[in-house]
Amino acid sequence: MEPHEEKPIIYTMENKPIVTCAGDQNLFTALYGSLTQQLPREPMEWRRSYGRAPKMIYLEANFVQFKEELLPKEGNKALLTFPFLHIYWTDCCDTEVYKASVKEDMQRWQAALRLHGSVDWLIAVVESDNKKKNKTNILPRTSIVDKIRNDFCNKQSDRCVSLCDPLKESSRSQESWSSFLMKLRTLLLMSFTRNLGRFEDDMRTLREKRTEPGWSFCDYFMVQEELAFVFEMLQQFEEALVQYDELDALFTQYVLNFGAGDGANWLGSFCQPVRSWNGLLLRRPIDMEKRDLIQRGEASLLDLRSYLFSRQCTLLIFLQRPWEVTARALELLHNCVQELRLLEVSVVSGALDCWVFLSCLEVLHRIEGCCDRSQLEANSSHTVGLWTYATEKLRSLGDLCGLVSENGPNSEDLNKTVDLLAGLGAERPETGNYDEITPYKKLKEALSSVEAFEKHYLVSVRSLGDPQSAENFLLDSLKSYVSESWSLPLTHTRKQIAECQKQLQKMDEYLQTSALLASDTNLSDEERRHFCQEILTFASQTAEGKGQQKDARVALSMSSVTRLQELCFRPSSALVHVSAALLLELRLCSLMPVPVTLEHISASIHFTEEQPGSTAQKRAAQNPDGTVTFPAASPASASALELCEMLEHSPSDNTLSSAGLACRNMHLLMRRNDSATSLDTPNTALTALALEDGAQMLRASDVTLSPGNNSIVFTAPPGVYTLRQLCATLGRVQLVLPHLYPVVQYEVYSQEPQLSIQPLTVSHLVCVVVSEHLLAGLPQQVKFTILTGHYSVKKGDALQLSNTDSMPVLHSSTRSARILSSSAELVAESALSIQSSEKVTSISLPVTPPYHTLEFLLDVLCHIPSCPARMESERLTNGQISHRTRSRTRFNSGMTLIDQKVSVDCPWSIYSTLVSLTFHVPFKVKHSLLSVGRRKFIQVCLQNVSDTNFRLTNQTLTENQHTPSLELQQCVFSVWELRWSGVSPVSLHCEFSASFAPADAPDAALKPYRYHFTLERVSIRPAEGEQDCRTGALCRLEVSLTRLSEPSDSDEEYSDTDGLRTTRLLYEVIDNNSNWAVCGKSSGVVSMPVAAMATHKVHMEVMPLFAGHLPFPSIRLFKYLPHHASPVIPPDTDSCLENDSLSLDDQAETASLRSRGSVQSLGSGESAQPRGPMPKRQAFGPGQVFNGTQGQQVLVLPAADHHLMEVNVT
Repeated sequence: MEPHEEKPIIYTMENKPIVTCAGDQNLFTALYGSLTQQLPREPMEWRRSYGRAPKMIYLEANFVQFKEELLPKEGNKALLTFPFLHIYWTDCCDTEVYKASVKEDMQRWQAALRLHGSVDWLIAVVESDNKKKNKTNILPRTSIVDKIRNDFCNKQSDRCVSLCDPLKESSRSQESWSSFLMKLRTLLLMSFTRNLGRFEDDMRTLREKRTEPGWSFCDYFMVQEELAFVFEMLQQFEEALVQYDELDALFTQYVLNFGAGDGANWLGSFCQPVRSWNGLLLRRPIDMEKRDLIQRGEASLLDLRSYLFSRQCTLLIFLQRPWEVTARALELLHNCVQELRLLEVSVVSGALDCWVFLSCLEVLHRIEGCCDRSQLEANSSHTVGLWTYATEKLRSLGDLCGLVSENGPNSEDLNKTVDLLAGLGAERPETGNYDEITPYKKLKEALSSVEAFEKHYLVSVRSLGDPQSAENFLLDSLKSYVSESWSLPLTHTRKQIAECQKQLQKMDEYLQTSALLASDTNLSDEERRHFCQEILTFASQTAEGKGQQKDARVALSMSSVTRLQELCFRPSSALVHVSAALLLELRLCSLMPVPVTLEHISASIHFTEEQPGSTAQKRAAQNPDGTVTFPAASPASASALELCEMLEHSPSDNTLSSAGLACRNMHLLMRRNDSATSLDTPNTALTALALEDGAQMLRASDVTLSPGNNSIVFTAPPGVYTLRQLCATLGRVQLVLPHLYPVVQYEVYSQEPQLSIQPLTVSHLVCVVVSEHLLAGLPQQVKFTILTGHYSVKKGDALQLSNTDSMPVLHSSTRSARILSSSAELVAESALSIQSSEKVTSISLPVTPPYHTLEFLLDVLCHIPSCPARMESERLTNGQISHRTRSRTRFNSGMTLIDQKVSVDCPWSIYSTLVSLTFHVPFKVKHSLLSVGRRKFIQVCLQNVSDTNFRLTNQTLTENQHTPSLELQQCVFSVWELRWSGVSPVSLHCEFSASFAPADAPDAALKPYRYHFTLERVSIRPAEGEQDCRTGALCRLEVSLTRLSEPSDSDEEYSDTDGLRTTRLLYEVIDNNSNWAVCGKSSGVVSMPVAAMATHKVHMEVMPLFAGHLPFPSIRLFKYLPHHASPVIPPDTDSCLENDSLSLDDQAETASLRSRGSVQSLGSGESAQPRGPMPKRQAFGPGQVFNGTQGQQVLVLPAADHHLMEVNVT
């Protein structure tokens, strides 16, 4: 037999960048030791391209003699054999010797470098004092160096360095040597960076061609591994590991694409049948046999994966991360099995089990070789997965080869065993250094006989440790399986955990694990029934074991036995009164394989101290049909990745520009894990809940849960409650669901009686509809609605309405009351009895049960006030409203509003209920005084501001003045002439009256309408001696101010002067038309006595500026408020507020009222600057000041012309 040829081994840790040395070899040999020792002592900063972070590295070099064969040939991309720097050594100090031999040798050296494109070189000239003494004709020290620089370093003078006695210990020699080492490190790093960057660019170009035909992954693998070798040579193990991880990911992606139907041609070489399954080899830094197979393109999938993992393992050991090796190994073994299935590779039955078993033991022994015993015990959780997987595969091999059967292996089993042992091949010499039996020998011996198999299998099982340690190891594995959603390994591990817990007599944990296994569909029905029976057997011990404590119960997670689906409310609103029934139907799915009879199932509820009806907005999770759907999994449980594709197209030509994957449930995967342990883990011990002692709960007894869907109905007690948890009792076992998600609330309320009054009108279809307005002056219908709540209306109960003069209640004998149920169904209808006295109207109510609705209609009439209504601007200075009457008027959309307050006494309350009804005055009236020469006319304008058409008759201003009947749709103007025989009165009191009714109403429906107003006198008299006013002449203006009525106590601010009670008013005379010039003072403050018909006259001089009939100047009147008065006017929601406060020094006009009825504010505006306390003026409200000269005119004659006109006639 021919001896086996040993393949060369590349030990990358011993490889160093190559530096060639030419010239004087004896000189270099003398300096070799110092160079190799002192070169790596100082670190160098390595800056790389593409924004990669700089690193500090220690450079070493392999100095070899220069040979032209070492120079890289064209096309050779190997970096390990690439010379990064070339040095020429010489100690020549004689010019003749330099010209005769040294110069020519340097030229040949330079020519060889140029021929192969090498630009990284250095010339080192060593000078020695001994040689200087021996030479008589010696040039100065720098002569040879200068000569060499002129001959070879014209543009690169730094490429020639001089060393002065480097072997001596003088300061000059040490300084020269240190400078040379720094230059050498710099040039070596520059060459290394440049050549490595060029290599990376070539590698990227090759990788980008992977979609072209003929591209080979094996060729690319060798190129990128060369880069990894270089990083490892520089002891940059992390960078080297990244290269292998990229190769791993690239190959994995191609395999996945092949499984999806997009296969590459080069993958065909990896689809060949597996003929060798000798496991991983981790004792060598590099497995040259498998590397040669990859280089020749003859490697199988297991060969490639084995070699790739061995290199990753070596680098992880160098990085002192051995525990990451175990995690990667377990992932590798599982992935290889799946990849063989995707590639449809033919594998001998049992071959993968052998490969996995050998690989697990090889990894474990490799970890044991680099860690001591204490580290292994402290990190045993990292190795338990490999031990478990190896034990499982060994058991599988025993089943395959008949080593666990009662009769032992047969002939067919023996043939399988022979085939499996043949695939293992001969034991490799690298594995013979174990102190104990090797994995190869262990597997071979285990397959040889039944006794040997049992021995090794038990050893593997004991390697997991005692049951307590095994349980901890398995629980750690379980966490990874749960997080990564491995279904089958999860089930298998739980079975092993259950065995350990049963041996340790941990009944709580064992029952929890049994509950999870009983509901696991990965198990057979027989296994599931076995674990279910374990729970039922333990639960039945309560009735049999008399000596056991009553409270010795075991709490299990209900989510492992049942799955809560939804909760349905009947009725669907989950809101009923106490006399009705609220049913809660709980729908759940039993995961048990057999029917389970529960003693009772209880729902714990928590009372919420809230007002009835306030929980409606908190039942967001409730569907309109009254169902609450529970999620399939708890929010705290681990979620699997939900991936979706993302495609981006170019906006110009709609071509695909990029593609990617996005995770839809990243918010669940990336959030912080709860510190509490999930209920799905079997080691969680729940505290048994004594729900019998709870004050509030829902309970259903003798409930049988059949496999599949089940329904349980509860009856809810009164109150506002939140469902907290569920608990099912089964003997000594309690199934607990400690939290319900989402939150479920229901309400069984007790409602107080309520009374509401709404305006109504009757349409032409004789059906009651809600109207937007109640009209004053006409009979209107209002609807009374009584929600009885918990109160029962008895015989004799009545509503007591307070009567007001401005809004009487009209009697009708045909009114009836309707009684409706809570579902708005008509229950009964009875006649309504109404009795009225001077102050009270009594309405007898029919007998009505609780939680019903009582409805009836009443006719009311709101009288229109004949005097102009007091506006909201009549608020007092302290912000209060004058309560002279119960009605209040404001303006909105052109209609005057009257608020009527009605006091209602209800039989169920000792307090009166105050109800407000708003009536709209359908008319708007205004008057004006017109003048035609010396004749005076009063014009009254009556405008309909409602949507109803009216008939208007009997328009009168004084007695016996009648007008023909006419229809009022928009505006009616009426004019009367004023005549008097003597002196005109100071003021004139007028009353306008008319009758109105809807346009289609009969004459009997006519209602009166009255309007009172007063005219005051303001006159302008000519100057003394003149009969008429003339332009340019002064005239006397007399302004007469008369108080028509005595104000209330809260209308104005009073002052007492010499026992006379007065108020202060501010007047202004302004002519906006520029017809008059006011001479002298145009404004002032007067004190008005607080008495009816009190008059104050003011005189001033004015000058007409034009001739003709001129209107009187405008006269404005304000309330005068001293600076100490600070009225506060509350804002009105129906008004637009303006800042009407101005000081007397302001020359601007008072602020305009932008909306009818707006409040005249006396507070300082937000934008006003503080200027100290100043007097203020406040405008009167509309209708409070009447101008008697409105519309009057004054005759003004032109001035006499005294100018002479001289006319010359020629």
